[in-house]
Amino acid sequence: MKKKKLTALIKAKALTIGFSAVGISNANPGKELGHLAEWLDNGYEGDMSYMKKNSPLLRDPKLLMPEVKSIISVRINYLNDNDDLKKLLGSPKKAYIARYALGRDYHKILRGKLKSLSQYVKQISEDQVTRSAVDSTPVLEKAFAERSGIGWIGKNTNLIDSKSGSFFLLGELLTSIELDYDQEATNHCGTCRKCLDVCPTDAFVGPYQLDARKCISYLTIENKSEIPLRYRDAIGNRIFGCDDCQIYCPWNKFAKSHKDDDFSPRHHLDQRDLIDLFKWSYQEWSEKTLGSAVRRAGYDGWKRNLAIGLGNAPYDKEAIAILKSQSGQHSAMVNEHIQWAIGKLDLRSIEKLNIINKSSSS
Repeated sequence: MKKKKLTALIKAKALTIGFSAVGISNANPGKELGHLAEWLDNGYEGDMSYMKKNSPLLRDPKLLMPEVKSIISVRINYLNDNDDLKKLLGSPKKAYIARYALGRDYHKILRGKLKSLSQYVKQISEDQVTRSAVDSTPVLEKAFAERSGIGWIGKNTNLIDSKSGSFFLLGELLTSIELDYDQEATNHCGTCRKCLDVCPTDAFVGPYQLDARKCISYLTIENKSEIPLRYRDAIGNRIFGCDDCQIYCPWNKFAKSHKDDDFSPRHHLDQRDLIDLFKWSYQEWSEKTLGSAVRRAGYDGWKRNLAIGLGNAPYDKEAIAILKSQSGQHSAMVNEHIQWAIGKLDLRSIEKLNIINKSSSS
């Protein structure tokens, strides 16, 4: 079968399977290698040691799959229709969870669809080798996606599309077939820097440079130890990940909602009170996060993050009572965050009492 027809069939199938966009690039290492080396040299990966360990594979997909000639990049939307993200961030008693993590674990969703695409490729082109990849596989997915034309890497280091914003997830299918390659996407960030300025913890060293060690997504998910005191106030009610640099990106006025029920929120995680989630026992957490990306933080991380959220929320008698009742009941790391939250709420209570007394005396 001719290359042009084969390429057209694969792209059409990818859209039929449920991907929102598809593009194809060669598998040769490109300009991104210098950025990766500099990022690792600066130690911006923090405790994500697997980044440095897998850097040879990241630098060259042929080490992952020697036969690879083309990389098929796909993306899938995950935003919900009724999301009012700015309102949720402005509701300090509510828990904010990164939108991609509200439903079924996206790794499973992407892998299932990539498996279907892989089977189709082998069906229409015999004796071909393929390998699926999501973000847990050492592939520079954003770089190849940009090269395939389905978006550009923005100043916030996310992939952005002028017609769909950036609330989507990426996947790749490495194949030994030589296909027609798409034109690389052009950057349309211009002089805008809203994503950089809005970051709660100033995690951006500059445009296109993210110090993961300061990023709320890293601090609340990848980081398994205490969250530094200097970042706790800024975390606010974000208990798993952060979407601020996407929420305020002007291109996301074009963001598309998902069409897959697997991305729909489970257990009303899109609108839960912090205090309700903090009450979850380990067993309840295990049952309600089964098959969810939220599990990546672990139960200790979950309790730690919620304690910070409660400490940043307005004073609440029930909240402080529950925090005190669980003080000393968890790991030393979690207990330290609970004590921090109690101290914050006690201080808020004193401030509130002082205001009442001043009002009464006047």
